[in-house]
Amino acid sequence: MMSPNVPGGVVHELPADLRSALVANDTALVAWQDITPLARNEFICWVEDAKQDKTRERRIRRTQEELEEGKRRPCCWPGCKHRTTTKRPPAP
Repeated sequence: MMSPNVPGGVVHELPADLRSALVANDTALVAWQDITPLARNEFICWVEDAKQDKTRERRIRRTQEELEEGKRRPCCWPGCKHRTTTKRPPAP
């Protein structure tokens, strides 16, 4: 069986653990493929910004849940600090 194409973001490449979680969840995967590259970038950055493994795992689960709920951006995330064009001030 071929592995599905799972695109990354604008600045960030899709990490293997998040990719595996998306491939294992059909609803989240369809939603992931439907959102913009910038929106995918926000989810990826949010996951990668976790400092502890436990937090990262929780954020991956929440990514799946939020995509299943139809959300197109991570809840309560100020945005990727790696973007070069934004109307938001850079994170401290």
